[in-house]
Amino acid sequence: MKNIVTNEYKAQGEIQLNSCKTLEDLEASEKQLKKYLKRKRKKLGKFQDVMYAHDKYSVLICLQGMDTSGKDSLIREVFKDFNVRGVQVYSFKVPTELERSHDYLWRHYIALPAKGKFGVFNRTHYENVLVTRVHPSYILGEHIPGIHSVDDIDEVFWEKRFKQINDFEQHLVQNGTIIFKFFLHLSKEEQRRRLLRRLELKEKNWKFSSGDLKERALWGKYQQCYEEAINKTSKNHAPWYVIPADSKEAARVLVAEILLQELSKYTDVVEPELDEETKLNIESYKEQLENE
Repeated sequence: MKNIVTNEYKAQGEIQLNSCKTLEDLEASEKQLKKYLKRKRKKLGKFQDVMYAHDKYSVLICLQGMDTSGKDSLIREVFKDFNVRGVQVYSFKVPTELERSHDYLWRHYIALPAKGKFGVFNRTHYENVLVTRVHPSYILGEHIPGIHSVDDIDEVFWEKRFKQINDFEQHLVQNGTIIFKFFLHLSKEEQRRRLLRRLELKEKNWKFSSGDLKERALWGKYQQCYEEAINKTSKNHAPWYVIPADSKEAARVLVAEILLQELSKYTDVVEPELDEETKLNIESYKEQLENE
């Protein structure tokens, strides 16, 4: 199997999405990829166990991608071997009335993982510079002072929002959250095939919405907005990784491998040692239990 180098997928400098590949050949069969993923996700689960005992870090994983890019199945497969209490998944949809009564980051902030846990955002705070940029009228529902019409939403507005997101993430990192941001980079042709599959297979019909086709018609605009968002917000403390997503199996392996390689750099994450009194009396505690 091909050696995976995480920096090959990290967004560094100015990237152009049309130059980034959407299909990665890892030189392995589907069966081999599944076995490889199984090994990696067990190690990730073990890391979370130790991180929980260590009690100083949390991990936030942000997943973005066009419709059908494989976010749901990636979450299911990559985190399958985690302790269920150690990983929390949030899928952010259209904001509720309560969420719209707060600032746009509020609903994401209250969903952040506690120390010792992994949090997975299926769609993220980046929707606020992606779907809202493609459909700026959505911003009007936020009732922001000084924004009365779409004409008030200019480049200065978006630059401020990018800065707010960067500041938000930097604050999280400074307080112990390790952030990973993955863009599942799907080709337009592969999306067409996956949408057709939803229509052709009865058990997949429920996943299809006519709105999928309306958003697909805006493919070019979305790609432009994704590219700018990645370039504006890929930082050393919270990098973006552009993951080729035309092969779901390969995408899952890449995400798992990147997580494991990067988290292994946190060598301070170790199980805490017993206090001296417990160490000295461990044999007597065992004897007490054995003699009950």
